[in-house]
Amino acid sequence: MKERRNNLDNIHKKFKLKQVINASGKMTILGVSKVSDQVAQAQKLAGQAFFEMNDLTEKTGYYIADLVGAENATVVSSASAGIAQSVAALIGQGDKYHAVHPFTDRIQKREIVLPKGHNVNYGTGVQVMVELGGGRVVEAGWANQCSAQQVEMEITDKTAALLYIKSHHTVQKSMLTVAQMAEVAQKHNLPLIVDAAAEEDLTTYYQAGADLVIYSGAKALEAPSSAMVIGKDKYVKWVQLQGQGIGRSMKIGKDNIIGFVTALEHYLATESESESSQKARLAPFISGLNEISGITAHIVQDSAGRLIFRASIKVESDSMNALEVIDKLKEGDTAVYTREYQANNGIIEFDIRAVDEVEMQRIVDKLKAIME
Repeated sequence: MKERRNNLDNIHKKFKLKQVINASGKMTILGVSKVSDQVAQAQKLAGQAFFEMNDLTEKTGYYIADLVGAENATVVSSASAGIAQSVAALIGQGDKYHAVHPFTDRIQKREIVLPKGHNVNYGTGVQVMVELGGGRVVEAGWANQCSAQQVEMEITDKTAALLYIKSHHTVQKSMLTVAQMAEVAQKHNLPLIVDAAAEEDLTTYYQAGADLVIYSGAKALEAPSSAMVIGKDKYVKWVQLQGQGIGRSMKIGKDNIIGFVTALEHYLATESESESSQKARLAPFISGLNEISGITAHIVQDSAGRLIFRASIKVESDSMNALEVIDKLKEGDTAVYTREYQANNGIIEFDIRAVDEVEMQRIVDKLKAIME
């Protein structure tokens, strides 16, 4: 452990990088998550070997599919790449001409229907990835409401697929479920893509009727930069064909493919940290936060209903607001990153999944210095 910390210190010193305490969660801007020694070793072995890449892609795909109960799967470079390539795949329908001419006028069936409240910014816009895949976004319903009927109203003879974003970034209230979206897709003989990038449940959405489901590798699975697209065999093969087209610009290496599979195996064999364990680790942190003048702290659950529990503080100081506190936490030699989504309401959340006890105390100490 000491040797590892020294090696990390050397990286930070070499490139003049700040130390980071990640209390934000598994976020792309901070490198998402940490990989285990087991995954890193698998990456090393794969990186020092040669494979027929098409064979590796196909064989690992079926291996993954068997693990998660799907017909087929493929590993791609990121969940964003998964959206773009899935959209392109369902527009091109396996046509090799389309693969190398993704924006050809020969194909007019390009509309991708999704709830308006799902067309969100997650670091970039969902619409950016759809358009990169050659699709045209058609929003259904309203920002705060979308029913199955409202989705059906937007389907035309130009509709190529339906898209559902399962994420804490999206509007949660008054939205149809994945199962309801699947019913609409099946009624109109259309494929359904579900982007479940940060979700921890690897089976529900496929079993609910989705044809392609996308999961980030680097978030819940703690894999290297990667993602998987699982689904119906035909559609997954169409996604793999995109390697001859737009997928070439977002290809994934052999080391990350094997690293992903290793992380997935470990994830499926290991239970997630329980609610009671998370709350037990949070308890002394909450107590320390509540001793600081100008803030009050309590435990909250993830807003999208996932079994993730965080520390939430309300900034009640007359001299400083939450946005200013957030900025000051990032200053200095060690930057503390938090969840900022409710800062305009004076609320800051701390995700402790990647934070140890020593780091939690450092957060308390830094907050105390800022507030006092």
